Amino acid sequence: MAIYSGDSNLDEQIDLWLKWDRNTQTLNEIKELLTKKDFPKLSKRLLKRLTFGTAGLRACMQAGFDSMNDLVIIQTAQGLCEYIKEQYKEEDYNRGVVFGFDGRYNSKRFAELSATVFVQNKIKVYLYGHMVATPFVPFAILQKHCLAGVMVTASHNPKEDNGYKVYWGNGAQIISPHDKNIQRAILDNLEPKASSWRTDILTQNELIEDPFEEMRELYFETLKTHIPQKYLDVNQQQKEQGNIRFVYTAMHGVGWPFVKQAFQIAHLPNLAPVEEQKEADPEFPTVKFPNPEEGKSSLQLSIKKAEEENINMILANDPDADRLAYAEKDNETGVWKVFNGNELGTLLGWWSIENYKGLHPDVDMGECYLLASTVSSKILRAMAHRESFNFIETLTGFKWMGNRAIELMQQDKHVLFAFEEAIGFMFSTAVLDKDGISAATHLATMACYLRSTEGLTLTNKLQQIYQKYGYHCTNCSYLFCDQPEIIKRIFDRLRNFQNGQPGTYPSSILNGEFRIKNIRDLTTGIDTAQPHGLAILPVSSSSQMITFNFENGLVITLRTSGTEPKIKYYAELCAKPEEKDWGKLRATLDRMVEAIVEEFLQPCLNNLKPKAD
Repeated sequence: MAIYSGDSNLDEQIDLWLKWDRNTQTLNEIKELLTKKDFPKLSKRLLKRLTFGTAGLRACMQAGFDSMNDLVIIQTAQGLCEYIKEQYKEEDYNRGVVFGFDGRYNSKRFAELSATVFVQNKIKVYLYGHMVATPFVPFAILQKHCLAGVMVTASHNPKEDNGYKVYWGNGAQIISPHDKNIQRAILDNLEPKASSWRTDILTQNELIEDPFEEMRELYFETLKTHIPQKYLDVNQQQKEQGNIRFVYTAMHGVGWPFVKQAFQIAHLPNLAPVEEQKEADPEFPTVKFPNPEEGKSSLQLSIKKAEEENINMILANDPDADRLAYAEKDNETGVWKVFNGNELGTLLGWWSIENYKGLHPDVDMGECYLLASTVSSKILRAMAHRESFNFIETLTGFKWMGNRAIELMQQDKHVLFAFEEAIGFMFSTAVLDKDGISAATHLATMACYLRSTEGLTLTNKLQQIYQKYGYHCTNCSYLFCDQPEIIKRIFDRLRNFQNGQPGTYPSSILNGEFRIKNIRDLTTGIDTAQPHGLAILPVSSSSQMITFNFENGLVITLRTSGTEPKIKYYAELCAKPEEKDWGKLRATLDRMVEAIVEEFLQPCLNNLKPKAD
């Protein structure tokens, strides 16, 4: 082993990188750092590996074992491949593994390298020949009965990032123990085989098949079967009359051709696309963050287009088209309302019931289920109590909702809808993950139907739902923090709150004005609301998540993001249907959230930066 830094661990990793990496650009990055003797940066890049978790991988694209690059992708694919070989028999290999990619830098390259590894192991590969929306990977897994699938995407992350999202053969994102076992398999297969770099074998190989045309046709056929004919007729009527139009933005992602075709299939009015953002562009040149969750700051060009065209509805996908945002203009005030994920979940949840009844008039609602993550609004629970369907709460993320939906389906239950407040929606079980294409189609269909039959906007309908089931007032946002040690300090303080005593949490805010009733800590497994004091939902010590329930009914969860440098908070305060002073409820919620952020997170002390909007 050569001596570079004098640190034997670092020198060993430098040697391995120089020996293994065949990508000239990333190899030269490490060589340049070595020439500069920048050992602190080399230590950061090479001594800490990018960990494979339930979200797969997501990180900056650069040289180093802690980043996304050719070598790390090959190591990951080799580990995933070996794990799949452990789990399946050789006669199953022809079921295949599906790989998709978006429009980011290196996405296609990473998918092709992964496909190469599997083909070399005699496992059939369905490699999309065109960039696709993320839902097309889990959809193909179900349609082709694949062993697993991978979507290469970093969703709405900055342009420097990419990711590796893994699905199992059930069509849902992997959960434990798959994530831990795949990580183990990666570490056992770190040395890249010479054959793993041979992407040239992908041309004219009998083990490679492009499923694009077949899956595109099947996807849209399936989508149409989930819309009752009477709604298709209303869509067609509105299209012919030209009274309703939508502006659409793909946010420089892959969504435009798919949403365009979905609208055609559903007989919806033609879309007015934001031309500057219509085509996939890995530079994301017109937005600071390619994330419609950012609110109005990310929809400026969409609003400009809508004003020019005299259109009062905007649909927006994130770059891999698995999320959906919606904005609506109040024609009286001229003010644009950007709906949050809980509001859209409320509307789509209600519509999923109406839609299902339209397809199955004699349905027993006692066999029907709607799901939401624990940090999302509980309005579906309130609706379930009144309408005799079932509501289930899961941990955060569609990996949990998708797998829970599978369990219910295996019991012959009907899963109509699932959502999380981060503008993710699963309408039907054709795709067991969030799907921004189908969500856009169903939301637009609902808008056409309400406007045509009742003269209502989605804002009007949302108010009607609140009047019937109770106003569910939410305040969800986040603060940026890219220093893990600060995040740990913040949450450690909350768990040792009273004079540093371990296991003590805050008991109130605003000098005792609002008292905390119970606490659930899904990092440590504590739940003071349970008789035994232990959490019912699964616990993960690798992520931070604490929920505070206040005596006045406010519930707020503080958690870290699994894919971005953020501390997120999710708060909800609910009124009973007979309580009409929604302004007072909102004021109380906002005042409490402001105090919680200030007292618990201490943003000034910890240098936490708020979101743009």
